[in-house]
Amino acid sequence: MAEQGHPRFHARQVMRQVFDRRATEFAGMTDLPKRLREAVPQEWTVFTGTISAHEVSPDGTDKLLIAWPDGRRVECVLMAEEDRRTICISTQVGCGMGCVFCASGLKGVERNLTSGEIMEQVLQLRNLLPAEERLTNIVVMGMGESLANLDNLITALDLICSPDGLGLSPRRVTISTVGLPEKIRKLAAMDRPYNLAVSLHAATEALRDQLVPVNEKIGLNAVMEAADAYFEQTGRQVTFEYVLLHGVNDRPEDAEALGRLLVHRKAHANLIPYNPVAGVSFERPSPEAVRQFVETLRRWNVSVTVRKTKGRPIDAACGQLRRRVETDLVASPAVPQA
Repeated sequence: MAEQGHPRFHARQVMRQVFDRRATEFAGMTDLPKRLREAVPQEWTVFTGTISAHEVSPDGTDKLLIAWPDGRRVECVLMAEEDRRTICISTQVGCGMGCVFCASGLKGVERNLTSGEIMEQVLQLRNLLPAEERLTNIVVMGMGESLANLDNLITALDLICSPDGLGLSPRRVTISTVGLPEKIRKLAAMDRPYNLAVSLHAATEALRDQLVPVNEKIGLNAVMEAADAYFEQTGRQVTFEYVLLHGVNDRPEDAEALGRLLVHRKAHANLIPYNPVAGVSFERPSPEAVRQFVETLRRWNVSVTVRKTKGRPIDAACGQLRRRVETDLVASPAVPQA
């Protein structure tokens, strides 16, 4: 505002309109002077992206595919359950970590999202809710490696959680990472009470090297040591995400290995039955395999839950909708009009 020669206090008015009143364009911001409402759109827009796809699952899950002006796309999801309104947001276009079962990284990483693009996902999803409802939780588990874009992510989350933003408690924010030790320690040093979730997927070096190729350079021990340091410095229990793949990491010996790894840690295991991805050969585990895996971890006195599968009919898992839409665009290019 100041750079454009306008009084600085108008910035707070715009923020209140966008965050509190769900404004998506300047014309409706009637608490701004008319000349400002007319001038501002020449320089700025509230949202830079456009919703190129919006799908709703029978279970009430909403998934948005947002297209940015450079033609790249990311996904974000709104999940409603009882009194919880949880959103899952992305931090990158694509992902460079190479997890072999994940749709997000099939094309690699294209670029980081800006802090504004991260915030825009939050607001677009929030705006889907009825006026009387509020977001209750944010999970940064969408496309991309969250900690590879840490600075932009924290800038966005700090504003979202501030009184000038949505006022969401930072303790209701969970940041997921494949496990980048230096970045985990940097996040801990930032002294924010955000929750940390480490995408583990295997409890031995050999199996994790196969499923999470970046582990060959990092090492499972380094990941666990960084997670331990995060708990010691912040006091926040670390969650370990574990995607269950039929016949690959859902066997009894895999459960025993995970139990041994977590038994002496203040940790929680979140098991995620795999959502199949077109063109990827992994399969979903059987209900019995999931049940036995849970029982084994409980015998090790490990806190464990199984994530509910939501949004399967709309490709709600990371990267699936983007992959389908972009595949369709390649297969059926637009025909120029005569």
